[in-house]
Amino acid sequence: MADKNIVIPISSDHAGFKLKKFLLENFDLEGFILKDFGTFSEDSIDYPDFIHPVASAVNKGDFAKAVIICGSGQGANMTANKYQAVRSALCWNIEQAELSRQHNDANIIALPGRFIQFEFALLAVYKFLNTGFEGGRHQVRVEKMTKLLN
Repeated sequence: MADKNIVIPISSDHAGFKLKKFLLENFDLEGFILKDFGTFSEDSIDYPDFIHPVASAVNKGDFAKAVIICGSGQGANMTANKYQAVRSALCWNIEQAELSRQHNDANIIALPGRFIQFEFALLAVYKFLNTGFEGGRHQVRVEKMTKLLN
């Protein structure tokens, strides 16, 4: 029988490591498994080294969604959004996580490890993974957002 769990890659830099560790230890959402793509300590690293592999994998379709974390969430988010098929959303609360899925069909949630309560981050990830895209009028906007410009 095939595994029914959807694998969700998660990565962080050193500033997001504690939040990533918390999420991995407390994640309990049926149907999903978090897979740790690093970093694996609080030793200083450059966030693009750990965000690019995850964003690239989502861009290629290897994974449908992902979770990325850095201190502010900004650098991780900017790095992920370099990929055409990635729509990474920096989320500071549960409502942003929900709306980023409903209206923008976001496929990566970026979290600010230094600026969000860990329990709220966990709930935001749950909401992100369980919320569908509404389509309709939002589909046209997503198509315009993902169009390559010269």
